[in-house]
Amino acid sequence: MKKLLFTFSLFSSLIVNAQSINLVEFASGLTSPVEITNANDTRLFVVQQDGIIKIIQPNGTINSADFMNISSKVLYGGERGLLGLAFHPQYATNGYFFVYYNNTAGNIIVARYSVNPTNPDIADPATEKILLNIPKPFDNHNGGSIHFAPDGNLWIVTGDGGSGGDPNNNSQNINSLLGKMLRIDVNSTGPYNIPPGNPFAGNLVTGADEIWSYGLRNAWKFSFDTDTGNVLIADVGQGAIEEINKMPITQAGINYGWRCYEGNNPYNTTGCAAISTMTFPVAVYNHSGGRCSITGGYVYRGTQYPAFQGKYFFADYCSTQIGILNTDNSIVWSPASAGNNFSTFGQNSQKELFVAAVTSGKIFKITTGTLATDDINNGLTTINVHPNPASEKVFIEGLEDKRSTADLISTEGKIVLEKAKIENDGSVDIKGISPGAYYLIIKSGEQKSYSQKLIIQ
Repeated sequence: MKKLLFTFSLFSSLIVNAQSINLVEFASGLTSPVEITNANDTRLFVVQQDGIIKIIQPNGTINSADFMNISSKVLYGGERGLLGLAFHPQYATNGYFFVYYNNTAGNIIVARYSVNPTNPDIADPATEKILLNIPKPFDNHNGGSIHFAPDGNLWIVTGDGGSGGDPNNNSQNINSLLGKMLRIDVNSTGPYNIPPGNPFAGNLVTGADEIWSYGLRNAWKFSFDTDTGNVLIADVGQGAIEEINKMPITQAGINYGWRCYEGNNPYNTTGCAAISTMTFPVAVYNHSGGRCSITGGYVYRGTQYPAFQGKYFFADYCSTQIGILNTDNSIVWSPASAGNNFSTFGQNSQKELFVAAVTSGKIFKITTGTLATDDINNGLTTINVHPNPASEKVFIEGLEDKRSTADLISTEGKIVLEKAKIENDGSVDIKGISPGAYYLIIKSGEQKSYSQKLIIQ
C-alpha cells in the first residue's frame, strides 16, 4: 500500500503564466484505465477497459473489492471495452449510475445500474437496465464518453462506426445514431424519453429523435464547462488533423463536419451540405512531432491553482504530451512523457484534475511544480491564518460563519483533512499530520472560500 504522502518524481512540466505544471503519481496498478469520475464525494471511480470499475480513496489507495465487474458482458480489446461511466445527478438518493460498453457482439450498449443498498463501495451487477443497443459495422471508432448535462439529461457520444473515412457515411446520416452526440432523458419508466429541444424530435420524415448534434468521427471524451455554458468535444482525426470543438450547451442540431471535413480541411465533400451549414473547431493541431490522436479533458475549475483557471487540459495519445488550450484558443504543449499514453482525464468532487495513462496503469494528479500558487480569496476578505509554519494547531481569525469548515490537501492532491471542525477559538487540530507543505481551504457556504499555503512542522 502506498504511503499517504508518497510523491512520484515529477516528469513533465511547462510554463503557463510563469507557473509550472507537473504530474504526480496518485495511484497505480490499474488495467487500461479509460475513464475517471466521481460521485460527488471524496472517492474517484476509474473505469478499466476490461469491464471492471475500481474505487480510489482520497489518499490514493485502491479498494481491493471492485465497485463493479461486468467483464463477462464486455468485448475487450483494441478500441472496444467498457468505456464510459456517469453518475445520476441524484445518485446520493437513487443510487443510479450509467455505463457505456461494447457487448460480446461488439454493439454499443448504454445501461443503467444501481449501487448495493447496504454497501456504497459495491454495485449490484444484477440491476442492469439496457437503454441503448446500437449495432456497429466495424470494431474501431466506438466513442464512449457519457455525462449528465446541467439540465439533468444524459449526453452520449458515439463513434462513426469504424473502418477509415466513414465508408457508410454514418456521421452525416441523421437517421443513424453513429458519429453523433445523443441526448436522452433517463428519468422515465421506460428505457428513456426524448427531452424537449432535440432537433429531430417529432419529425416523422427524417432524423433520429435521440440526436443532439452530428458530424463527429470518433470523439474521444467530451466535457461540460458550466462556468461558461459550453461543451468541449475532442474529436480524433483521420490521418492529419486533431480537433477541439467548443459550443454552447444550449445549441442543438450542430453539424461538426465529418466525413466532409477533417478539422478545417476538406476530406470527402461528395454529396455534402453547404460549408455554411458546418460548424468548425475552435482549435486544431497536426500530426507533427509524433502526434496522432487527441484525448479530451476538462476546463480547469478547481481552487488550488488559480493560473490554470479557464484553461482546457487535453493530451495527445501518441506523443505522450499534455496540451493546454488557452482562453484565446492557442495551444501550448508539455514535454513528452515516455511510457505514458494518456487515455482520459477526470475531476474529483473539488474539480481538481487527474489524468490516466492506459499503458502504465497509473493515475496522475495535475499540480504545480512549486508552491508559487497565489492564495485564493473568494468572498472571505478578512481571514488571517497563523502561525505559519504551524504544528499541533493552526488558528483562523476573521470568520463570521460558525459553520465554516477546513480542508487540508497535500501538494500531491491527497485529502488529509476534510470538513474539519473549526473550534470556537478559531483553531483546527493538525496533530499527527506529517510535516510538509499543504493547502488549507476554508469553506463558508456555497460561494465563499479561502485557500492559503500552510507549512506543517
